[in-house]
Amino acid sequence: MQLNCLIIDDEPVARKGMEEYIREIDFLNLVDTCSNAMKASVHLREKQIDLLFLDIQMPKLSGIEFIRSLRNPPLIIFTTAFSEYALEGYSLDVIDYLVKPIPFDRFVKAATKALDFYTMRNHPGKEEPSFFFIKCDGKYERIRFDEVLYVEALQNYIVLYTASRKYITYLTLSVMEEQLPAANFMKIHKSFIIALDKVKSIDGSEMIFVNNGRVPVSRALKDEVMNRILGNNLLKR
Repeated sequence: MQLNCLIIDDEPVARKGMEEYIREIDFLNLVDTCSNAMKASVHLREKQIDLLFLDIQMPKLSGIEFIRSLRNPPLIIFTTAFSEYALEGYSLDVIDYLVKPIPFDRFVKAATKALDFYTMRNHPGKEEPSFFFIKCDGKYERIRFDEVLYVEALQNYIVLYTASRKYITYLTLSVMEEQLPAANFMKIHKSFIIALDKVKSIDGSEMIFVNNGRVPVSRALKDEVMNRILGNNLLKR
């Protein structure tokens, strides 16, 4: 699978650099480069464009204004020298936000995120996915199932914990429970779901330690939780 890409940037050096990057990535196909948004509009009308690498500060029509003018925009990765636009950019549901000068590894990461999101959106059900997306801080975050340590309900939001960071997103715990594989995850409290294989220790069957987090166990679920976690793996004399 290849994503048809369009670069929109008023700086020739920036366009050239991203063009070279794209040619190094086998799942990206560069359709053209444009120096302004008006020229890009022609391509969007006449060709199938899956992904835009879009500068924000451009003459006459900015990247943000351009996105707002599109009825059905493709996936978008912002490329800009000004990090202060990040919050406004993410409110437009862009896939990622790259600050110039852009390192190649960071470019690859953003492109891979776009491919994953495109695949999940356009080819659902072909195979069991190993990851999912949530919207956090105005952007879509790709998270692998095996990264998840535990999930906590917090009023109208959930907090999803991984070893590297935590994500706060506007979802319910029940929606998250439906998404997570039942063989690997379990709801052990009205406000918590844990990854069974990430449990480090159990304190009196009332508190479970997952990485550095402490997760309470519901009294009503205590026996079931202990059985799921320990199974036949408890060594006895």
